[in-house]
Amino acid sequence: MEAAVRMFSQNGLAGARTEQIAEEAGVNKALLYYYFKSKEDLYAAALESVFEEVRRSSVAVLEADASPGERFLEIVLGNFDRSYSHPSWRTLMQHEMVRLHRGEQSSMAPMVERFFKPLWALLDKVLEEGIAAGELIPADPAQMRYSALGANVFYFLSAPLTRLASGTDPLGREELSRRRESAIRFLGQTIFIDRERGARVAERVLASVPMPTSGGSNNSSFKNSDNDAAQTSANEVRHK
Repeated sequence: MEAAVRMFSQNGLAGARTEQIAEEAGVNKALLYYYFKSKEDLYAAALESVFEEVRRSSVAVLEADASPGERFLEIVLGNFDRSYSHPSWRTLMQHEMVRLHRGEQSSMAPMVERFFKPLWALLDKVLEEGIAAGELIPADPAQMRYSALGANVFYFLSAPLTRLASGTDPLGREELSRRRESAIRFLGQTIFIDRERGARVAERVLASVPMPTSGGSNNSSFKNSDNDAAQTSANEVRHK
């Protein structure tokens, strides 16, 4: 499955070849088709394997013993780090968004029902709890989600343009470190009613989740990194 994730993220569904995936996985093509009836079935399984890891790590964060605001900042930071350290996740999502916009048959519909809708509902519930408790500003939870996570998406999507316009590398480690810190500190100052407390929460979250040491595209590193992040959140982030 790691080989499938890697090849599909690099080439998309149309460009990936089952022969190449089998070669990368160290198996013969016949064995591949024994488990998966078609390339489309293998692609759907690759998406599911990636999204399942995202779901598991995200649920661990959202159900951690921390305030709603802390959990939300942790989710946003995890999303940023995942986009950087696991380009397979980012490119697979981009491939699927293009296919959806073109009106092509997509594997996303069942994934949305199984992964995205439950996660978004859980995330909005956490935000609603924070608003009801007086920790977070009384804003539309969906808009808070769009604003925070959408900023991450735009940052990585526009990286080539930013590089041309500014002459800096937005995907260089120094700039990535600056941007992830700025994003979390900004949220600490904008969505918390008590801005001083929000600033403290932002610093605590940043301190509890070190920046990934390097990027990687295979599913094994994806799993290990996300599980480590989830464990960090569950064990280290606590309400003060």
